[in-house]
Amino acid sequence: MEERAADCLKCIHFKVTWESAFPRACTIFGVKSKRMPSVVVFESTGRHCPAFQRSPKIKERPRED
Repeated sequence: MEERAADCLKCIHFKVTWESAFPRACTIFGVKSKRMPSVVVFESTGRHCPAFQRSPKIKERPRED
């Protein structure tokens, strides 16, 4: 199980809305919020988002250790 919330910005289900009061949305859970949908899902269910799917548009940067 994941120890931290999924990064919605890297998920294929994340959308930006035109509503200024609810600018962030999740198409799977139907969540619209000012906060990240993964935070709302965690607060509602007590579990981190089970629907996270990494978007193929997101490229991983090499870590600088």
